[in-house]
Amino acid sequence: MITLGFGEISERIRLFELPNYDIVVGIREGGIVPASLIAYKLNAELITLKINYRNNDNRPIYEVPKILSEINENLEGKKILIVDDVSVTGKTLQTAKSYLNLPQADTLVLKGKADYVIFPEIGACVNWPWK
Repeated sequence: MITLGFGEISERIRLFELPNYDIVVGIREGGIVPASLIAYKLNAELITLKINYRNNDNRPIYEVPKILSEINENLEGKKILIVDDVSVTGKTLQTAKSYLNLPQADTLVLKGKADYVIFPEIGACVNWPWK
C-alpha cells in the first residue's frame, strides 16, 4: 500500500492541465476532496452525488452502484467533469453519467480508469489522507 499526503496530491492536481468546466461533480465519499481541489483550480461550481458500490474493504456490495442522493441542478448546456478518488471498473463513473443523463461528461480520478488520471503510474492500493 502506498501513502500519499495532501501536499503531494494538491501539487499534482495544481500542475495537471485540464480544460475549463462549468461544474465539477464530486462522487461522495472518496471523491469529495479531489473534486473540491479540482473545482477550486478551475473556478468551477462544485456539486456532490452520493453513490455506493463498495464497502470499506473495497469489495463490491451491490451488483451495480446505487445512487443515494439527488441532484436537482439544471446541468443542460454545461460542461461537466465527474470526479472520484479511484475507479477500478468504471461502474461508478458510468452510473453517474447515466443518472445525470450526461454521456458526454468527462471523468477524472486520482488513480484508475477515467478520461483524466492524476496518478497513472500508481497501480497499488493507496492510503488517502482523508480515509
